[in-house]
Amino acid sequence: MLTRPDHSIVEPSPRRRLVSICTPAYNEQDNVQMCYDAIRTFFETKAPSYDWEWIVTDNHSTDATFEKIRRLAAADPRVRGIRFSRNFGYQRSIFANYMAARGDAAVQLDCDLEDPLEIVGEFLTKWEQGFHVVYGIRRSRQEPALIQFARRIFYWGLDQISEDTLPRDVGDFRLIDRRIIEELRKVNDPHLYIRGRIANFGFNQTGIPYDRNPRLHGVSKFNFWWLCSLALDATLSHSVVPLRLATFA
Repeated sequence: MLTRPDHSIVEPSPRRRLVSICTPAYNEQDNVQMCYDAIRTFFETKAPSYDWEWIVTDNHSTDATFEKIRRLAAADPRVRGIRFSRNFGYQRSIFANYMAARGDAAVQLDCDLEDPLEIVGEFLTKWEQGFHVVYGIRRSRQEPALIQFARRIFYWGLDQISEDTLPRDVGDFRLIDRRIIEELRKVNDPHLYIRGRIANFGFNQTGIPYDRNPRLHGVSKFNFWWLCSLALDATLSHSVVPLRLATFA
């Protein structure tokens, strides 16, 4: 007896979307393992439908940060480490992470986990709804009152002189779509202010309010003078007023 061949078509299973978690690190030896464990647990329990990778840029740490990253990368191929030849600064660390990301989306997450991973789940939901950028809006944060007051003054002043509209109380904790990463590849700026540049790209953007966690290990690397430097980069990136003042002077 002859049998007919089976010509039924088997639909290929859809590709799982890859999310790149991007983390800058400087002297974070006490937080590296904790951050890795939290990311792995999050994707196993809260976002199991996604593949993930963790990219850590070590900004030339002077402690055992990179050695711990190296050991994690040897044990888990989803972990990749980049070490700078010197300290190039926080913004360049973020930029290097985005340029190395292979994901359909990338999430900037600090190693100290002051920005809660639970919010990343909300980022992913908004991304699936069609948003290209989803950023965290900080309702509260664990820092001295003087720094909080200085931030409010800075954001108010920047609003007054800036040609662009920048969301207030927004840091670098965000999800960006692959399209945003490709736009960042075209940028060549030695004093890059990434959060402002991303805001200027347009596309569909939205924010999610959240409360920052206290730092569990180590101390913050962002002192008053570093914040002043970042504020200067932001001002020069979004306003011609300083240039006009220099011209008048």
